[in-house]
Amino acid sequence: MMSAVLTIAEAGRRLAAKQLSPVELAKTHLERIRRLDPQLNAFLLVTEERALADAAAAETRQMSGQRRGPLDGIPIAHKDIYNTAGIRTTAHSKLLQDNVPARDAHTVKKWADAGTVMLGKLATHEFAFGGPSFDLPWPPARNPWNTDHFTSGSSSGTGAAVAAGLILGGTGSDTGGSIRGPAALCGIAGIKPTYGLSSRAGILPLAFTLDHAGPMAWTAEDCALLLQAMAGHDPEDPASVDRPVPDFTAGLGKGVKGLRIGVVRHFFETDHRASDATRAGIDVAMDFFRKEGAEVRDITLSPAADYHAVGYLLMVTEAFALHAPWMRERFMDYGELFRDRVALAATVSGPDIVQAVRRRRVLCREMAEAMANLDIIVSASQPGEAPRIDSLTKWANM
Repeated sequence: MMSAVLTIAEAGRRLAAKQLSPVELAKTHLERIRRLDPQLNAFLLVTEERALADAAAAETRQMSGQRRGPLDGIPIAHKDIYNTAGIRTTAHSKLLQDNVPARDAHTVKKWADAGTVMLGKLATHEFAFGGPSFDLPWPPARNPWNTDHFTSGSSSGTGAAVAAGLILGGTGSDTGGSIRGPAALCGIAGIKPTYGLSSRAGILPLAFTLDHAGPMAWTAEDCALLLQAMAGHDPEDPASVDRPVPDFTAGLGKGVKGLRIGVVRHFFETDHRASDATRAGIDVAMDFFRKEGAEVRDITLSPAADYHAVGYLLMVTEAFALHAPWMRERFMDYGELFRDRVALAATVSGPDIVQAVRRRRVLCREMAEAMANLDIIVSASQPGEAPRIDSLTKWANM
C-alpha cells in the first residue's frame, strides 16, 4: 500500500512518471475512508463508483501520454455546498437532504476537466454557518488528531479529510473564516482567495458579498495547484473578475528576501488575545523570516472588534435575506444553532445595515492603505488550539 501522506505535487510527479496508478491511488484512499471515516464523519457521501470511473479515465490518459496536467488522477472531494450533477448536495441540512442538482458548480466542473478523481461530498456546518451542531441528519466532523476535539468550520469535513489522508485536497468556502479555521485547527494549508477570483456559481451561498471559494490541502504548493484549476472568469457569477489568471506556483522556492511583512500584533495580543503557544509560534515564524532576509514590522489598524462587528452583521443579515422564505415555512427543520443565529437578523434595521456597509468601506480603505508598502499582513487565524468539541456553546464559534 502506498503512503497516505503524499502531497498533490509529489503524487502528480509520480503519476506523470507512470510510477503510480490512478486506479490504485483511488482504491487506497477509498479503503482509508472505509477504515477511518466512521470515527471522523468527514464524508456525508462516498461516491466510489464515480471515483473508480474517474480514476480509470485518468489511467487511460496516463498510459497514452495525454495527461491533462498536475491534477490528473488526484483524489479529491467537495464540501457539500458545491453542486454536483446527479449527486446529492445537502449543505448538511434536513432542508436539502434529498437535493440532487442537475448541474455541477463551475469550480467542480473545472476540477473535473483538470482530471481530478472525485471521492465524495464532505461535511460542513449547516449552510456553511456556525457549528458544531448535533441535531442535523449527519453528525459533525471530528478532528483527526484527536476526535474529542473540534475541526473549526465550516469547511470541517475538508479539513478533517485532508488531515487524515482520506483525500489529497478538497474544496472549501470562506465567508468569515471557514477555510482558515479548519486549516489552522487541523494542521493543514488553505487559502481564502481574493474576492472574485474563483466563481461561486453553483455553490450554495451564505452571504453574497462575503463568500469566497478556495482550496484546502497539505501544503501551500498543493493549494496553488488547486487554485490554478479553480480560478478564472465566470459570467454566471456577478462578482467574478475578468482578468488573466496568474501562475500561482511561479514564486515557489524563491525565498523571502526583500518580502515586506506587517504584523498586526494588537489583533492577537490585546484585541483578542491568543494563547501563549500561538503567540510564540508567530514570533518564531517572524524571527525566521527576518533571518531569511524579509523586512518585518508591526502595524496598527482599527480594533479587531470593529472588523468582526461589521463582518458578522453583514454576514448574518445576508444569510437571513436568503433563508427568510424557508424560515417562514420550515423554521423547525433547521438545526437549533443555525435558526437561532440567523433569525436574530430579523431584528436588524435598515439603517444598521447601511452603517455597516459604510464602515466596511472605511475598513477596506484602511487595509488597502496599510498594504501599500507591504506584501503580507500577519495575524493569528485562530486564537488557540482546537477546543474539545463538547465544550462549545451555541455562541462560541462565531
